[in-house]
Order: sequence, then structure tokens, then C-alpha cells
Amino acid sequence: MKDVSFGQYYPVKSFVHSLDPRVKILFLIVFITVIFVAKEFLALGICAAVLLIATLFSRIPLTKFLRAVRGILFLVLFTATLNLIFYPGETVYWSWKFLQITKEGILFSAFLVIRLVLLVLCSSLLTYTTTPVALTDGIESILTPLTWIRFPVHALTLVMSIALRFIPKLSEDAGTIMNAQRARGAKLDEGGPVSRIKAFVPVLIALLISSFRLAEELGDAMEARCYGCSKKRTKYKKLKIGWRDILAFLVIAGLIASAVLLRVFPQFPF
Repeated sequence: MKDVSFGQYYPVKSFVHSLDPRVKILFLIVFITVIFVAKEFLALGICAAVLLIATLFSRIPLTKFLRAVRGILFLVLFTATLNLIFYPGETVYWSWKFLQITKEGILFSAFLVIRLVLLVLCSSLLTYTTTPVALTDGIESILTPLTWIRFPVHALTLVMSIALRFIPKLSEDAGTIMNAQRARGAKLDEGGPVSRIKAFVPVLIALLISSFRLAEELGDAMEARCYGCSKKRTKYKKLKIGWRDILAFLVIAGLIASAVLLRVFPQFPF
């Protein structure tokens, strides 16, 4: 649970932290699109360079930033292994019955691993540099046109804000409960898979009860503040576009242009 970086805000003053959340959300959407559209290692290299520059300007320690990959390390290795031994190709390096390792399989597995890592790191950068309130305000501002068709944008963003706030809290509660269980003699890390699952049942029950308690307290607090009495709610902090946002928008435009050129002209000389 300590490796969960999504929803955790890293408080520090930096260029990326001061950007408008709408610009950062737009950057994430464009970045993910470019990653999935890319077919060449050069395109992923450009994305990695842009992400590295954004990380340096965010002043987030690289060690803390790379911890987000630990949460999906098993998924990355499992996916890469399957593609490595089952992906067909002409240049065969090793084969045994229906299993084989080819040059094409190695390149495809490496490409897939880089794509997944960049995807997770970019999403983590957004949550590290944007508070949950600012993030939901940005999403609500972007989805404002949907209110014309009576789509409950504010309710959707409220649910997202609460979910983002609960992720670090539930992670902390889970660690506290597990430490309390270990202090009472519970062996959570010993035995086979079945024994570990049985040992974690009391932890899950206590965590579920804690979640319901948090939800009830939050509901009482919202009712005490007359939440929902007015359809049009005002904002304490209004989002404004500054010169930093314009500069970031130019970077986004450059990233899109690079992806389009590499897609249309795979051998484009950079």
C-alpha cells in the first residue's frame, strides 16, 4: 500500500505545481494518446525526454517518482515475459516446442515495457503536482459543456475528489491495522497463499468498517455545511491561464506535431 502513488500530493513550489490543472490534464491526455499511437522507439524517446524535463521542473525526487513503477512491476514483467516467448518472428534466438524467443519478440516486449512505464509515470506526475481539489476543479471546468445536456458534471467531479482523498487515507489505515494485527501475534507474511488470505480477512473487515465510518463522517460534515442546497456553487479559487500555462501548451503542441510527423513519416530525420 505504501507504493500507491496515485492520489498522493507532493507539496513543493515548482514550475509544474503552479500550472493550471486544466493544462496538466490536457498534457496527460495528449501524452497517453501519443504513447499509444507511437510505433517507433524514437517517438517513445521523445515522450520520455519531455516527461524527464517535466519531472526535473517539478522538483520531485526521482527516487520517490520511480516508486510508482513498483506497484505495476509484476504486471510489467508478466506481460513482457508472455510477449517475449509467444511473439512470432523470423529471427529466432531460442526455441523449445511451442516456445521461442525472437528478435521481433524482444523488440516488442521492450517497446511494451517502455510504454507502460511512461504511462504510469506520467499519471503519477499529475497527482504528485496537483492537489485533489485542483484536479477535480480542472476536470469540472473541462467537462462544463456537458452540463448543456444535463449531465451531472459537478456530482461526478465530487465523487472523483472524494475517491482521490480516500486513497492515501485508506492506505494509511491499512498500514495501521496491519501493524496492530502483527502486534497481537498475527502472521500476515508467513505460510502459503491460503494461509495469507485467511490472515488478511480480519484486516479487510477492519478496513471496510473504517471506510464506512469515514463515509458517514463525511456525509454528516457535508450536511452540516448545507451542501446541495444550491445548484450553483461558487469557487474560492478561480482557475486562470498564465504565461506558464501558455509555455506548457506550446510544449504540448510540439509533442503532438512530433507524434504526427513520426506517424506520417516514420523515417522523418530528427
